[in-house]
Amino acid sequence: MVVGMQQAPEGAQRIRDYLVSQAAKLGIPELVDKLRRDAVALREAAERVPDQRFRERPDDGEWSAAEVFTHVLEMTVHGDAAIYAIVTGGRPPSVRDAVSGAVWGDLRDAGGYWRTFEELREPFYARVLRARGDEHLEVTLAHPWFGPLNWREWMLFMRVHDLDHARQIGAIADRFAG
Repeated sequence: MVVGMQQAPEGAQRIRDYLVSQAAKLGIPELVDKLRRDAVALREAAERVPDQRFRERPDDGEWSAAEVFTHVLEMTVHGDAAIYAIVTGGRPPSVRDAVSGAVWGDLRDAGGYWRTFEELREPFYARVLRARGDEHLEVTLAHPWFGPLNWREWMLFMRVHDLDHARQIGAIADRFAG
């Protein structure tokens, strides 16, 4: 998935089918475990980027590791707020999968970004684990490529999103290494 791309990537329907089927099949603890376990790829990719180059763009028009990881943090905040609003019966805020081009506060390296990620994600996981799992599944969040997703499907999308951006950060690390 390339952030900012206008048309759906090849395989978008296959990804949507995965999100829908797995979100329906897995219990909340399994969904949380999947997100928590697979997010480690973000940390591993980020740790490969030299600290002094974490905010450096590998080329004109490309994102730095800090900008990509900031996007992951922003999506965590927005996803958490939307899912919480749905589960508690409220109306969810809109969530947009777009890189802002910003960097998160004064974070400068993989360690700082990973600690912030965990500080955001762990309370999110705790809130989700308190849910029954069937709350307001008729309420959806719109994704431009994968269509309307209920909160369980969006949660699993967050996993796909994390993995996609871990690959992007890994590619940045490779560019700096080579």
